[in-house]
Amino acid sequence: MQDYRQQTIPYVLKRFADIMGTEVKNRRLEIPEQFGTGYCAAYVFNDHIRMMILDYELHENIIIENPGSDDNTIPTILFKFQNITADTISTKQGRSTPSVLIATSSMNTDAVTVHTNTATINIEIDANYLKGLFDLSGKSPVLQSLIQNTQPLLFEQIIFPSLQMIVDEIMSSSVGETFEMFLLRIKTEELICRLLMELEKRDEQRLYDLNSQDIQTIYRVKERMLEDLATPPVIDVLAVDANMSPTKLKRIFRQIFGNSIFSYYQDVRMKEAARLLKEGKLSVSDVGTQLGFTNLSHFSKVFREHIGVKPKQYSRS
Repeated sequence: MQDYRQQTIPYVLKRFADIMGTEVKNRRLEIPEQFGTGYCAAYVFNDHIRMMILDYELHENIIIENPGSDDNTIPTILFKFQNITADTISTKQGRSTPSVLIATSSMNTDAVTVHTNTATINIEIDANYLKGLFDLSGKSPVLQSLIQNTQPLLFEQIIFPSLQMIVDEIMSSSVGETFEMFLLRIKTEELICRLLMELEKRDEQRLYDLNSQDIQTIYRVKERMLEDLATPPVIDVLAVDANMSPTKLKRIFRQIFGNSIFSYYQDVRMKEAARLLKEGKLSVSDVGTQLGFTNLSHFSKVFREHIGVKPKQYSRS
């Protein structure tokens, strides 16, 4: 049996260590004090799956050129979990909600910016390996297109509580060396499986090739839309700002986020309402007013549709 413990660490982590004048020891790079705090860890489980855990705070951004110097002839799917720790989950209007980016090989770039404050888990998996696990006939076009890996595609999926529990177990794993790789591989595969199950629920029948400019534009639109949760988005206004037709804007937004622009906005709006109610500083009426509702009954109805209970009941729980 092949000993994967001896496999070379990912190129991007080696370059990171070289820039900082340090070494990767026991799959882990400790950030030198002159650069910041935290660590990076890399795990090559087998020929098909590898994972990097990044949890650090740097004094300044670092750009690493050409991270794809690892074998990029194998089609891979990247799962990037972001905003996954309490320190990186912003409480301002849900804009840093824990989520995972899912991208095909052709969405990879030629340079990586290592940002100053990062808490992510990056998992790369061989697309051909996934093909061998599933019968894709009759599956959703989203799942088929992702695993076939022939288009430049990007999806974002909000991390739900049961998925966050698995992420927390990975980030805080303290098992001994004997079982570390075994346990982390199982948790990694469970994350991938659950995410693929979520993507299969998406109902897009046709997927469009994406480019970096369109993706950056859509994310700017999303951020702008969430800056003021008291004001519902107006598609025509957003489309002008994005320099896109309303049809293209709606199509790409839904393809990436799996939801319409207004439904996405409403979901984030209700998550912010839930956060404010939990803080206990505002009444139900005040929360509704702050988020742009002029009718308390309508606010209660929308909140219950998204959160499952009425706001007054939620504030008392």
